[in-house]
Amino acid sequence: MGFRKDFLWGGAVTAHQSEGAYQEGGKVPAVCDLTVSGKFSDFKDGIDAYHRYDEDIALMKEMGFNFYRFSICWSRIIPNGTLDEPVNEEGVKFYSDLIDKLLAAGIEPMITLVHFDMPYHLVKNYNGFASRYVVDCFERYARVCIERFGDRVKHWMSFNEPKHLYQVNHNVFIAHCKAVKALRELQPDAKFCGMAAVTNIYPYTNTPKNNLFAWQAYQYMNGFHVDVFAKGKYPDYMVAYLENRGWMPHFEEGDEELLKYTVDYIAFSYYRSNTVTEGEFDLERPYHEVVGEHMIKNPHCEANEWGWEIDPIGFRWTLNDLHTRSDLPVFVLENGIGWREDMTQEEVDAMLAAGKTIEDDYRINYHRDHIKEMENAMFEDGVPCLGYITWGPIDILA
Repeated sequence: MGFRKDFLWGGAVTAHQSEGAYQEGGKVPAVCDLTVSGKFSDFKDGIDAYHRYDEDIALMKEMGFNFYRFSICWSRIIPNGTLDEPVNEEGVKFYSDLIDKLLAAGIEPMITLVHFDMPYHLVKNYNGFASRYVVDCFERYARVCIERFGDRVKHWMSFNEPKHLYQVNHNVFIAHCKAVKALRELQPDAKFCGMAAVTNIYPYTNTPKNNLFAWQAYQYMNGFHVDVFAKGKYPDYMVAYLENRGWMPHFEEGDEELLKYTVDYIAFSYYRSNTVTEGEFDLERPYHEVVGEHMIKNPHCEANEWGWEIDPIGFRWTLNDLHTRSDLPVFVLENGIGWREDMTQEEVDAMLAAGKTIEDDYRINYHRDHIKEMENAMFEDGVPCLGYITWGPIDILA
């Protein structure tokens, strides 16, 4: 059996890692423009996609892409992100032109509304999504984007890999659901996904205690968001976890009804699996800290230099789990491997002039093996998978 003709192949990027032009076209600095700490790149220039996206689209078309996921910079649409300021028409035109050119090249666009970035004004003055005012601001931003681009964009996503805690996490859920509600009202034929960063978690030993801890870790770190996106309510295991620690967020009137705006499919990023030793979740520390203490190298998986373990079979397991727990189609929106590659521009130019290509068998092997296990999940296990999108399809800053 082969992949359907409408199976989606492509790549994904963020605005802040690609666009640059951080003070052009009516945009004001966003959070990522000001994140220069030595741990991350200076995103102010990105890879200059703002001026050069035509070249990127031509390369994607040459590679056979039929899908491209990009994020919109909130500050390029509504510079300070507030409820009462005017929409920046230059920013709208930039994204509208990008969408039109993607469609002209036979590439279907997908919009991510927030990918680790937001107007600095909302963080400085309102502490970001800790404020319900910012939730309302996000709803306005989402509605503007759907009104301006929804006639051409049929795949939408609210937040990339949400990993907040407690009240902020709840507020982000509500913001997400308000965006789903807006799409249902404004573009009912379009699709909205819920997206999670999913890392399979194995027990290091076969003891019952280790198996229980690994299962709990997977539920808290992966299952929680997927269950809310698909079922429209907090799962019982998470209600118990939060209430037992006094961490259950405050629900405003109408929140339970908003959560019922569920998604059309589950999207996820997958790069690696993790393995944990025996452990227990205490009553003081958040679950991710406890899990991090118990992570250990899996002797059965190779890893890159940052310890990200290469596990294509875990990818198949994850595809099965996400479909089974949600009863929805799934969509791989990020998959890839980080690798240190040191080449100067002069070396690249000389290589191309000599008719040579970059030798990156490690990356070819990674994608081939993961695509094979995705194929197994689809055709042997019956998982409905909509597409396979790489991270990232072009060199971007990290």
